[in-house]
Parts: sequence; C-alpha cells; structure tokens
Amino acid sequence: MCNFEVIKAGDPKWDNIIRSASVYDFYHTSFYHRIETSYPSILLHAYNDNEFIALPLVVRPIENTNWFDCTSVYGYCGPVSNRANMEISNELRLFFKDRCKRYFKEKGVISIFSRLHPIIKQKNIFQDFGEVLDLNKTVTINLSLPPDEQKRQYRKSNKSEINQCRSKGFYIIEGSSEAEIGTFIDIYYHTMQRTGASQQYFFTKEYFRAFLSNTAFGKKLLLAKLEDKIVAGAIFTYTGTIMQYHLAATLAEYMKAAPMKFIIDEARMLGNRMGLKFLHLGGGVGGRDDDSLFSFKSGFSEHCVQFSVWRYIADQQKYKSLVHTKGVGHKNSNFFPLYRMLPLAFLNYDMVLL
Repeated sequence: MCNFEVIKAGDPKWDNIIRSASVYDFYHTSFYHRIETSYPSILLHAYNDNEFIALPLVVRPIENTNWFDCTSVYGYCGPVSNRANMEISNELRLFFKDRCKRYFKEKGVISIFSRLHPIIKQKNIFQDFGEVLDLNKTVTINLSLPPDEQKRQYRKSNKSEINQCRSKGFYIIEGSSEAEIGTFIDIYYHTMQRTGASQQYFFTKEYFRAFLSNTAFGKKLLLAKLEDKIVAGAIFTYTGTIMQYHLAATLAEYMKAAPMKFIIDEARMLGNRMGLKFLHLGGGVGGRDDDSLFSFKSGFSEHCVQFSVWRYIADQQKYKSLVHTKGVGHKNSNFFPLYRMLPLAFLNYDMVLL
C-alpha cells in the first residue's frame, strides 16, 4: 500500500527520511532549507513498506494573487530515494506523480521548478511528469580513482601553480576560531564586491556562522595562509560519499598566486583520506561563451556530469494568465517560470567564487 505525506522543514521526520536515502547531499537537509530561504519549505514524501521518494521544495507566494509556485534551494537538490540509482517501482512512481498533482491543485500551486543533482540519478522519477532539461556540465573529481590518477588529470598549469604555492610558503589550515571565520567572511564580501555579484549572494554573517556550526552535515573551512596571513578560503561540505565545493573567496592581491587551486588540491586529498567518492566542484555561469569559472574548475578533472532541471506547469491556464499579466515578451526564453523573469536568469545558478 502506498502512502503520501507533506512534511515541513524543522520537523525531525524530514532528516530521518533524508538520512535513510541511498545517496543525498547537504542541499536536501531540513537545516539547509531553513537557513537558505525565508520561504516555507516542504518535503513531498511517497512511500510503501519497501521504498520511498522524497522531494524537497520551497513554496513561494505569487505576488498580487492567492496562488503559489515551488522552486528548489540554491544548489543541487531534486528527489532522493532509498533505492540504489533511484530504481523505484512503477507503482510508487505513478502514485507519487498522482499525489503531487493533487497536492499542487489543492494548494493553488501554479508551477514547479527544481535544480537536479548531477551525481544522483533522478530523471526517471519525472517520466511523463513535466519535463527535464539538460543544461550545462559540472566538474567532479572522481575520488574513487587512485590519488595519482586524480592528479594526472590536472591541467599542467594547475600542477605548476600548486607547486609554486608550496615553494612560496603558502600553507593550508582548517579554520575554526571566531577570528578565522570572521576573516574569511570579510574576504568573501570583498570578493562579492569585486566581482559585482548580485545582492542575493551576500549571505549574512549569521548565515556563515550557523552553516559552519550546524550538525546536520559535515563541513570544513579550509584557509590558505602566507606568513600567518589568511589570503583565501573555501567552505567544503561532505555528506555520505559526496564532498561539495560550496563558497570560496580570495584577496584580490593574491589572485595571481592562485591559492584557491592549492585549497582545492588539499580538499581532494582530505576527501581521499575520508574515503569519499566525489569532490563536486560544480559548473560555471551557464549560457556564457567565455566561461572562466567552468574553465577554472575543469582544470582539475576530465570527469564532467550533466546538470539538469525539472519543470512542471500544474495549471496551464493560470500560468498563461500570469505570463500575460506580467507582460513578458521573451516567450522563447529558457527562464522558468516566465512570469518571474528577472535580469539574472536561473542559468546563473552556480556562484561559487574564486
């Protein structure tokens, strides 16, 4: 017998379900949903005695209406399951689809959008349920390979710059004190300003401190120092077998020395010692011909995985009405939903900073 429930972020049941998945990431946790967005978050959970599907979503009101839409948190989310490779029975998959549709209709949800996780096999869950679009590639260091083989995939310039960092006296520490965290935050803000980042990426100091002290998933702040001065840093998370390169920053005057490459190399070796399978570096700024961010990341690995998104219009009539009301003329745009179209398209999903 199949069952369906909707769980709110903050309910301990949320993380109990997520932790029982065969593979998941920190993006799926209740803590991350509560810290990343001010909107309510829900976990759509379909299950029977042997298997389950759980899909986290963020619920947003649509301005000047009584309707809502759903999206996913910043990062890579999508559904998880206790079945390896998400090989769910057809019975549960169809039940999940039917109950989700009912829920969306009952709650006045017009459209749903989710960024899928490049490492987790999620596409089959959405068979005949909206559409899955393949966008850009993301870069992953395969930690299952022998460490020497991992290093052989580095771009020649990366190897040289990492060696130069060592010879010049740069070294890596794990940041944990209030002073170290505070210095990293300051460097992050300076990096934001230097790169002209959108205001949405200026996370509060409280966000950083809560993120680095939470117990829902593993995390490490790796800092590059030179002569006792912190010059760069990056937050890495680890959940199950996956390490993620989350947020990073470098002082402008040390960019040429490339201490971030030194930090990533140290994170790779840390992941090897921890027995992890992946160090996911993410992608670039999708849709740009000159994507320096992707070029930076691909210098560490030949292994790229597909980043995809799922989108579903629950009420076609209301969706068209909203698009018409908003006066959106870019009907051929990939932005979704069109009635929320902003100057920053959703393709700019990956703001990991160097």
